[in-house]
Amino acid sequence: QHLITRADFDFIQHDVTVPLNIKIDEIYNLACPASPVQYQIDPIQTTKTGILGTLNMLDLAKSSSAKLLLASTSEIYGEPEVHPQPEEYWGKVNPLGQRACYNEAKRCAETLLLNYHRQHNTPVKIARIFNTYGPRMQPNDGRVISNFVTQALQNEPITIYGAGSQTRSFCYIDDMIAGLIRLMESPGEFTGPVNLGNPFEISIQELAEKIVLLTKSCSKIVTRDLPADDPTRRQPDITLARQTLDWQPTISLEEGLLRTIQYFYPLLNRAVTAENLYA
Repeated sequence: QHLITRADFDFIQHDVTVPLNIKIDEIYNLACPASPVQYQIDPIQTTKTGILGTLNMLDLAKSSSAKLLLASTSEIYGEPEVHPQPEEYWGKVNPLGQRACYNEAKRCAETLLLNYHRQHNTPVKIARIFNTYGPRMQPNDGRVISNFVTQALQNEPITIYGAGSQTRSFCYIDDMIAGLIRLMESPGEFTGPVNLGNPFEISIQELAEKIVLLTKSCSKIVTRDLPADDPTRRQPDITLARQTLDWQPTISLEEGLLRTIQYFYPLLNRAVTAENLYA
């Protein structure tokens, strides 16, 4: 919405699972919700988005001689037996579970990109994105940071699934965008996949406590059963991104959380200035 009035921005509403015929130079294929809560609402459509949508974007890239960057995912690694996760690790994924509609579609999408590159010489780039957060997340996104921030700002119970000992590594959106652009601009022979994420690892319990502290919330932490196939550890090995893209995150978790909290305040009708919040 904030871009809609710009003269150099055009918005086209289109279902990525339907072929698209336009002329284009670069394609960032970011289609598909990344939150388990959202992508499990319609798992068949999620799978179609990941596979048919990627096929359509590859055909568009081929016909336009365009570069295609795929937003793949750390979910490729499933419940990892290797920690932190390097790109060479093949992963441990349940192909029959509720998360498989997303995981398997992304795994197939990576295969499609590399086969178009081998067979048609289509220039492709694969980014394996680890947990990303920041302003403009939806309050009902269903991912852990948006859940915790909205609950804390409204002094509602903070809901942790499992014991809270599971870990994640959170990358602020500005850092992620910088990494995606560097990947798109990387030499043609470099296809990836490449991990993009923040290697700082934190437990979900620690994250909840940090958000309660930053929001000065009265929320109490409560626990619920852990969803099936929820990974217990997640941390990217970003050696390849550092070496090939000269990229690494620069925004700390605390700074990123403060910016995210500032964004959510007006959405939740809390008329408090940032100075009052952080005084």
